[in-house]
Amino acid sequence: MGALEEVCEALPIEGVFCQKLLEIPTPNGSVLHFLRAEYPLMPYREHFGEIYFSEVIAGEVKAWKRHIRQNQLFAVPSGLLRLVLYDVRPNSPSRHMVHELFLGRPDHYNLVRIPAGIWYGFSAPGPKDALLCNAADIPHDPAESERLPEKTELIPYAFPEHAPKKQMG
Repeated sequence: MGALEEVCEALPIEGVFCQKLLEIPTPNGSVLHFLRAEYPLMPYREHFGEIYFSEVIAGEVKAWKRHIRQNQLFAVPSGLLRLVLYDVRPNSPSRHMVHELFLGRPDHYNLVRIPAGIWYGFSAPGPKDALLCNAADIPHDPAESERLPEKTELIPYAFPEHAPKKQMG
């Protein structure tokens, strides 16, 4: 068993791993680890692309996207995120598998590695917005990703319906 399997949980989709992240409580607010050089999920130390944050409004869905070359590391320091993965890679042993997991504090503060070729979508099912942190191994390049609408027959998953937003005014 390698270092990756000793520290990380292999999820049902081939190449997707989950690692518990450290939260250090302090009297004035917690310190939240995200990336460390020695983390087994950091295989692209030499090929760092970018880190960015994506807000997900409570009750909203952002789906579907797939990267052709980019590998990603996701963590959610604030709120709760429902992450759904769908494997369509031709030679993957988990081809056509759907996997749903939750990320966020306090119970699901984890780092998840999503390899290139996996469709993913997410929603913020909790009462507050979620903040997703994404570390990628290459800088954003719109030409290397694909998108599908949230409701598509190409992915066998339907996000649970959410309450409509309150109208302002």
